[in-house]
Formats: sequence, structure tokens, C-alpha cells
Amino acid sequence: MSDDATDLEDRVAELEATVRGLTEELVDAGERIRALEAELDQPPSTDALRQARDQSAIEPADDQPADGTDADDTEDDATTDDTDDSGLDDIIVA
Repeated sequence: MSDDATDLEDRVAELEATVRGLTEELVDAGERIRALEAELDQPPSTDALRQARDQSAIEPADDQPADGTDADDTEDDATTDDTDDSGLDDIIVA
């Protein structure tokens, strides 16, 4: 019966160590969660707001080309490309 008692004591010690380890992990996780919640509760910084505003100002409108040129300029370029006298009338330049 002493072997059984020793085995049980060893098993109890293992379980206590496991419980201690899991408790430490739980406490650490709780601290990380509180830190993340604190970050979410803070208003965005001025730099973050500026970056968001600059990003929206950089994005072009749907009716204008991304390079900032007017649509009229691109039409002029297209007409000059069509009048090219290279002798290759069959080739369409995109």
C-alpha cells in the first residue's frame, strides 16, 4: 500500500504544479486582456487621425484619372497617337 500512497502523492504533486502553471498563465492572459482593452478605450492619436485624413485626400475621385491629369489631356494624346504616319494602320495602339 505504500507504493500506492507514493504514486498518489506524486500524482497530486504533478497536478498541483499543473494548477500553479495554469493559474500563472491565466493571470498573464488577464493582464494582456486589460492592456488591450485599455488601448481600445483610448481615443486615436493625432498622428493616426492625420494619416487617415491624408490617406483619404490622396485617393483620387472616381471621375478623374489617378495621375491627376484631366480627361481632356488624355483625349488629345489619343488623337496624336492615331495620326502617326508610320505606315502601320492595321495596328491599334492602346
